[in-house]
Amino acid sequence: MERVLKATFRSKVVGGKTRNPKVNLVRYADDFIITGSSKELLENEVKPLVERFLRERGLELSPEKTCITHVEQGFDFLGQNTRKYGGKLLTTPSKKNLHAFLEKVRTVIRRDPTAKQENLIWQLNPIVRGWANYHRHIVAARAFRKVEMVLFHSLWRWAKRRHPEKSVAWIAKRYWHRLGRLRRSFAVRIGAGTPHAKSVVARLVDPTETAIRRHVKVKSDANPFDSQWRTYFADRAVFKRSGVYHHAP
Repeated sequence: MERVLKATFRSKVVGGKTRNPKVNLVRYADDFIITGSSKELLENEVKPLVERFLRERGLELSPEKTCITHVEQGFDFLGQNTRKYGGKLLTTPSKKNLHAFLEKVRTVIRRDPTAKQENLIWQLNPIVRGWANYHRHIVAARAFRKVEMVLFHSLWRWAKRRHPEKSVAWIAKRYWHRLGRLRRSFAVRIGAGTPHAKSVVARLVDPTETAIRRHVKVKSDANPFDSQWRTYFADRAVFKRSGVYHHAP
């Protein structure tokens, strides 16, 4: 499809001026975005071409998922929303993705009100960590703060239901601990007081502590199987772990 689009919608010189249709394809599995310089171009030329291309292969566009929109109105793609705000293009977690994630977290918390605190933490941590890591390369700091707030309120209600007769101070001291930090964390010490066992701390992942790291594209001519690029890929791996990206000369 990408080859067909490139061959069909090339830049042309009209009246001494170059006109670029700006038709580009971004694809992941069976989901894709096609950009264009105007709504009319996408509606009247690009979409019919794509429909013909798919029809020849026994496929068709999903009417529910297919839309033509302006970038200033934004669009959702793979759980993220891309939109221009005042001329600046930003990608954030989509509202639908955030809502689905929070509902999943709430379901886990409500599912077993008698669960041990460490078991609840072990259930929640992979979910929270996975979601935060997926969105850490985009503008997600505000969404991370919202998730942290929702987690606190949901866990507070969980703790209050377990101890309806206890005071606020008692509940806070029982389930939230400083652990040498400025802020309290939903955490528990496991194995404390157990003979011949080392105690460990199970702590809920805090999404606001996930560093936002902008993704840097790999150079188009970089080849991981070419020894000339070995230093380049080694540098990317090192600086990616540290949160800093660098392009070797």
